Amino acid sequence: MRQSAKVLVEAKKRVADSITPGITTQKLDSIAEDVIRNLGAVPSFKGYTGGMSSTGFPGTVCASINDEIVHGIPSNRKVNEGDILSIDIGAIVGGFHSDSAFTVGVGQISNDAQNLIDATHNSLKIGVSKALGGNRVGDISSAVQEYGESMGYGVVRQYVGHGIGRNLHEEPQVPNYGDPGKGPKLLPGMCIAIEPMLNVGTWKTKQLADGWTVSTEDGQLSAHFEDTIIITENKPENLTFVEGYY
Repeated sequence: MRQSAKVLVEAKKRVADSITPGITTQKLDSIAEDVIRNLGAVPSFKGYTGGMSSTGFPGTVCASINDEIVHGIPSNRKVNEGDILSIDIGAIVGGFHSDSAFTVGVGQISNDAQNLIDATHNSLKIGVSKALGGNRVGDISSAVQEYGESMGYGVVRQYVGHGIGRNLHEEPQVPNYGDPGKGPKLLPGMCIAIEPMLNVGTWKTKQLADGWTVSTEDGQLSAHFEDTIIITENKPENLTFVEGYY
């Protein structure tokens, strides 16, 4: 998993550096796929089944703009000055997956949008700090929820973090809401993906007609961050953290 995470870090950096007003999400998708394949890995998401669609996911990345929370399909749609863009990427090396997401502003964005991005990133860091051997999943969940709601945001409930390894999505589920001391116990050697999603308005979501893209029910902004974490006897090991980037 460390090898797939190293590939993913390079893909994240290249995509993040390429996000400018006027670029299409399809171009960003192509950049990510080129990096992943050139480093000997395979995209986790391409062809993945599990959404409402009857066909596999068509892209290497999920590219979700503004009120879109997750699973946005790459297309010829351009990102514009003032948008916020969430990119979710996965890679496979040697049969093991890694998974990570980040949200950035496109050009100059509003203070409200930047505050949302910063709070969502902080909620990820807070969640990761609770990913300790001997803790329970609910310790992560409750910490994310408490922080997100204290900042005035809706904490998405329909979509959650997850175990990860030979499959992209494994047990246990890692919700972004819940009670401390509840849920499965975290044991050294476990790998999980923690992925808070915060909305400016309601936490409720809606599924779009394409069968994949999920947006906020009220049309307000959403942000999403995710990292792949190894539980150890001491502090968590964040495999997909990118120094100098989100």
